Amino acid sequence: MENLERNRRLTKQGVVVSCGKMDKTVVVAVVSNTKHPLYKKVVKKTTKFKAHDENNECGIGDTVEIMETRHISKDKYYRVVRIVEKAR
Repeated sequence: MENLERNRRLTKQGVVVSCGKMDKTVVVAVVSNTKHPLYKKVVKKTTKFKAHDENNECGIGDTVEIMETRHISKDKYYRVVRIVEKAR
C-alpha cells in the first residue's frame, strides 16, 4: 500500500532558467495556461521551482522533468528526473 502512494508524486515539465549560481540546484520555469475567472481569456502563468540536480548536468534552456520530493532545503522540494531536451 505504501508503494502506491510513493508513485503518485507530482511531476512537471519546464525550462531551466538558472543553473550556475547554486551548487546542485537549478531553477525551472513551468508554464501553465489558465482561464481567467471573469473574462474567460486564457492567461499564461509562469511559476519558478528550485530543483535538485545531483550531477550539475543541466544547462540554461534545457527542457527537464521534475518530481516532487521531500524538502532538500528551505525552498527546494523538487528533483530533476530526466533531461527531456538539451538546449542548442
